[in-house]
Amino acid sequence: MPVIAVSRFERFFRAAAGLDVDKADLKRYSDFVNRKLYDMLVVAEAAAMSNRRDIIQPWDLPITKGLQESMHDFRDLDEELDLASILAELAALPPLDLSLSEETEARLPAVAGGLSVALARAIRAIEPDRKNPASKEWTRTIRVFDLLL
Repeated sequence: MPVIAVSRFERFFRAAAGLDVDKADLKRYSDFVNRKLYDMLVVAEAAAMSNRRDIIQPWDLPITKGLQESMHDFRDLDEELDLASILAELAALPPLDLSLSEETEARLPAVAGGLSVALARAIRAIEPDRKNPASKEWTRTIRVFDLLL
């Protein structure tokens, strides 16, 4: 189940970066958000363990300045992502050794939203003249995120 409905996904990418996306792009987007959230939780788990805690707290998440700004921009766009869908997608991935605190769980939609804004704007930055990103632009942009997050 995607973290956002198709019509909201299309509207969101138009508002965030002036891009025209369609239903075919939704799977790429959902896979990206779920994978990056999981990657961030793996790093957060290591931070919690190194501090001898048995629960992942919000401050364990590796939130960079740029991602924090994208999270603020997501909030300003007044969009919402479904926490239940995010948690269901994460549950399908290999389990973590530590649990998430309620505060960390509650923060996941904002983090996913920040990743979404950053992704949309990165696609636009990589291909500024392209209104409708093709598979090549998605792949190239996601590879950049894989190098950094």
